[in-house]
Amino acid sequence: MAKKVTNSFQMFMEETKYTGKAYMDMVMQISKESALDRKTHELSYISVLAATKMNSGINFHVKSAKELGASKEEIKSAVLVGLPAVGITVIDALETALNAYDEEQ
Repeated sequence: MAKKVTNSFQMFMEETKYTGKAYMDMVMQISKESALDRKTHELSYISVLAATKMNSGINFHVKSAKELGASKEEIKSAVLVGLPAVGITVIDALETALNAYDEEQ
């Protein structure tokens, strides 16, 4: 399955060099130290992306979660978990997430 970061993220990584590396080092360290298994970590991250309206990262992380065995129902639940806290705005992420899940490998 092709996972592609957004053009903005790719540009950030290419143009900032040390900052991009420091950011990725931090991301990897958080993941490494997480008590959550990798699939649960990805599902949690999808929830945060949806709640904060950072839909540009959803495609990448849905594909990662799917590779780790997440079902379409788990993806849907991850997006909607923030509904009571942040409101109906999370449904904007639902279309992005379900389309990413359904994309051919």
